[in-house]
Amino acid sequence: MQTICPDCQVPLFARYDLTAASWTLTKEALAHRPASMWRYDEVLPVAGEFSVTLGEGWTPLLDAGQLGASVGVPDLWVKDEGVNPTGSFKARGLSAAVSAAKALGVTDVVLPSAGNAGGATAAYAARAGLRAHVLMPMDVPESNRIECEVLGADVRLMDGLISDCGHEAAALSAAHGWFNLATLREPYRVEGKKTMGYELAEQMDWVLPDVILYPTGGGTGLIGMWKAFDEMEQMGWIDARRPRMISVQAAGCAPIVRAWNAGADRAEAWEGAETVAAGLRVPSAIGDFLMLEALRSSGGCAISVTDAELMAAVPRMGAAT
Repeated sequence: MQTICPDCQVPLFARYDLTAASWTLTKEALAHRPASMWRYDEVLPVAGEFSVTLGEGWTPLLDAGQLGASVGVPDLWVKDEGVNPTGSFKARGLSAAVSAAKALGVTDVVLPSAGNAGGATAAYAARAGLRAHVLMPMDVPESNRIECEVLGADVRLMDGLISDCGHEAAALSAAHGWFNLATLREPYRVEGKKTMGYELAEQMDWVLPDVILYPTGGGTGLIGMWKAFDEMEQMGWIDARRPRMISVQAAGCAPIVRAWNAGADRAEAWEGAETVAAGLRVPSAIGDFLMLEALRSSGGCAISVTDAELMAAVPRMGAAT
């Protein structure tokens, strides 16, 4: 099953007849839709009735006024993705991808993961009755490994980073015919994650924010939101104005930041990646050029923070909520 372009080896995107979608997917209709990401099912890979769902999406947009005031941003909001099933935004992408895999008759899925994506894969595969094979770095947080095992996944620990797990996942996919759910190695995970963009627009009464700061590992959420904004404009929901997209990476693994600063179109792999933020330890992203294009098109940028800065900010953020 081909999941990326066989000639140029870049990601494939799902496309929709947005004119037809807009006949039923209207702002008025949304008022009567379920409070999940499947409220937008006309622009998702399968219809809601065929979805493998645990209630993901439609997460709260929280007014972070106290935190904003403390950093000089008076109108600051936080999209709380931690309330998703399995505790992260990864639930969106894996719900969409596992739904599509089941519809295509897949029996086994394989995924490299530094943590949260593995748990989401295990959960949705269990829900769908599929077998999940999750490859994780040996030093993955124990809670993530246990979560995958408890949910019935075949967990394999490997020396190295998520990129090494990715190479092994590709090899196992080729050898056994397992469907590879690695970031942007199939066109469905990004479709689930793009619903963050739809929700932001709807929750802000169809006026997009001035700036979006996005913690970036593989970057599918950033890429997905950028795709969602384009789809909504084509359906007449929003105008051509876009938020400034800002990619935030850990200083110990910042390939997008380095490429941004160099004015490059692609990001070279980061050697010796190390950070306390396990989910951001992605030394090489197949969608690097898509992220950099979105940053430049929006007038945004890429920045990095040290682990010390990251850890110091945690109690500051907590105390300001």
